[in-house]
Amino acid sequence: MNPVRKSHGAMRTLATLSARTGATALGLLAPFLLASLNTQADDARSVLEASLSGFAGQAIIIESVEPSPAPGIAEVKIFNGPVLYATENGAYFFLNGDLHQTTPTGAINLSEAGRSKTRKAQLANISAKEMVVFTPKNGMRDFITVFTDVTCFYCQKLHREVDQLNAMGIEVRYLAFPRGGIPSEGASKLATAWCAKDQQTTLTELKAGVDLPLNECAGNPVAAQYELGQMMGVSGTPAIITSSGLMIPGYRPAADLAGILGLN
Repeated sequence: MNPVRKSHGAMRTLATLSARTGATALGLLAPFLLASLNTQADDARSVLEASLSGFAGQAIIIESVEPSPAPGIAEVKIFNGPVLYATENGAYFFLNGDLHQTTPTGAINLSEAGRSKTRKAQLANISAKEMVVFTPKNGMRDFITVFTDVTCFYCQKLHREVDQLNAMGIEVRYLAFPRGGIPSEGASKLATAWCAKDQQTTLTELKAGVDLPLNECAGNPVAAQYELGQMMGVSGTPAIITSSGLMIPGYRPAADLAGILGLN
């Protein structure tokens, strides 16, 4: 059993009872109050362990829960893991600076939900004419927007699955994000794809390692899209953004993406 975690509210309750009833009455009531505190803490611990286990996809064991200097916030030590902070009832916790809400089977990243809304609005302002788009032949069920670089191995790997994504009704919309910044060889190659008459074929060939003449036409959107990616928090490629604005950093197989979109 962990040490008793006394909330600030409980401490005030004890102080009030002491003033009103005297030390004798308080001595009689204290065991019941402490038992209640233990029950609340154990309940919070159970809630957090279930939520974190579902969130991580493996069993998470909480080593201890102690009060933090902030009122209403507990310090949670994970066995063989990090320290995180949670509300005393276990309903919310902070991880890597983000606020999460616990659920019986996982957790909802509330901070990411807010960012998703912003990303969705930002992408809505970009015309499809400024993207390199691979559209399903038999109708679109959903779409992803991908910040990409032709020199990135996992961008190349994801691109080889575009046909699979299209077959599942998922449209792939590419935005340029040269990992080497502006200017760079990657930026020049991306500009070549965006400036080509057949953008889809050119981008595919560049990602396959075909050596093509560089063509950086005036007014190409590579620099603007790179800046947008930085504003949206893109730090590497591929950076996949769903139609709802959820950002998925790194490569995911086509089947996994379909599952995330609810298309399986």
